[in-house]
Amino acid sequence: MIDAGWYRDITDFAWSQHWLAGIATTFSEYGVFLVVPVILALLWRARVKGPAALAAAAWVPIAMAVAIAVDTVLKSVFAEVRPCRVVPGVHPLLPCDPPADYAFPSNHTVIVAAFAVALLLVNRKWGLWALVFAVLMGISRVYVGAHYPHDVLAGFVVGAGVGALGLMVREPLTKVAVRVMPVVSGRKA
Repeated sequence: MIDAGWYRDITDFAWSQHWLAGIATTFSEYGVFLVVPVILALLWRARVKGPAALAAAAWVPIAMAVAIAVDTVLKSVFAEVRPCRVVPGVHPLLPCDPPADYAFPSNHTVIVAAFAVALLLVNRKWGLWALVFAVLMGISRVYVGAHYPHDVLAGFVVGAGVGALGLMVREPLTKVAVRVMPVVSGRKA
């Protein structure tokens, strides 16, 4: 792999920074769940702003689900073995995943990049913070030894691409939201 040297350099550095290991592994493994309260808050706020706002907010979790599906297909097509199984002599902070759990693209990065770009379409301020979060998540996946840098870069491109599809699906989702909005707000149509 072209970036196996970078992978080794990053994991060697991570191994030498014992004070950061717990924070990095916890964030890398479970940080993706931090998006849940943001999504709930986004949907809660959107429910009173009308069908267009509700549709835009609903796209955020939908984009994440679509991104997971795309990631699953890509992983099976490329079947790239995790670097911790290929690069000799590395010491990842996390145990190496099973051989059939492929690396390309990084699913954590795909999910948070889709979240960030979809959120950016709804709320610029929240979206910019989410982009920072997505970049940190991607870096953490290499840092803990789960992915090559190119896995993360591909994950970011795939996730961001799916999130950006919100521009194309906004109108159809708004039409659906118009139909369900009375139910959501407690009003009759």
